[in-house]
Amino acid sequence: MMLVEKGPMRKDHQPARTELIAPHITRLIILAVGVVLGGALAIGSARAAASLQLVYRISHSVVGDIGSYICTVEPLTNGGTQVQTREHINVRVLGLSLYSMEATDTERWEGNRLTSFDAVSDKANGRVEVKGEAQGTRFIITSLQGTLTAAATVHPADPCTGNFLQSTTVLRPDTGELEDVRVSGGEATSLILDGTPVPVRKYNLDGKTRYTVWLDSRNLPVMFVIDDNTGRATFTLAKCVACDATGYRLGLE
Repeated sequence: MMLVEKGPMRKDHQPARTELIAPHITRLIILAVGVVLGGALAIGSARAAASLQLVYRISHSVVGDIGSYICTVEPLTNGGTQVQTREHINVRVLGLSLYSMEATDTERWEGNRLTSFDAVSDKANGRVEVKGEAQGTRFIITSLQGTLTAAATVHPADPCTGNFLQSTTVLRPDTGELEDVRVSGGEATSLILDGTPVPVRKYNLDGKTRYTVWLDSRNLPVMFVIDDNTGRATFTLAKCVACDATGYRLGLE
């Protein structure tokens, strides 16, 4: 699938050491796609009668294709929503595997509030677990970093959560760390997907790293990118299961 954005794009990618690529091309970049059009976004619309699954392929400007990311949104009988993500990363150069990671997250939401979070990342240097739970007006996070207290508006860094414009803090699933972000943009533009123009809105997220995300008319992230000194890592929506069947919109009620 060929992707072209109408408008200028940065081309000056700096070369990177292999050990610098991995931390930035994995789950940190996922935070880019939580942005929504307007302001109010409902996580997992109650109108969706079936699960929604977003399947992304991941590529990197230095090493090429590196893996996949799958996000499944499931409405619950109690009116809440469960979001499950699965990420597979395998960085190979000249047939040799230089870095690999398998990661899973499970989130539970009530409306726009995160009530519980459970993430496991299996890397070459061991397993990392991050857990979180809503307690009153706070969200308590436990990981190898210790125990952190965040505001109730905290959002995990993944593409399936909404109402991102209401939060200035994201939770990194791979470390349990909190990161402050600032969202800007929202201008209308278009992407060329397989030769067909797709109307989108483009958002920028500024934190420790710069992120860009493009949302289509359903508020689904069709592409998101991180651009840093390791090059560009791009997540491209390859398949959306049940999007048309459910009439699902990741947002705007």
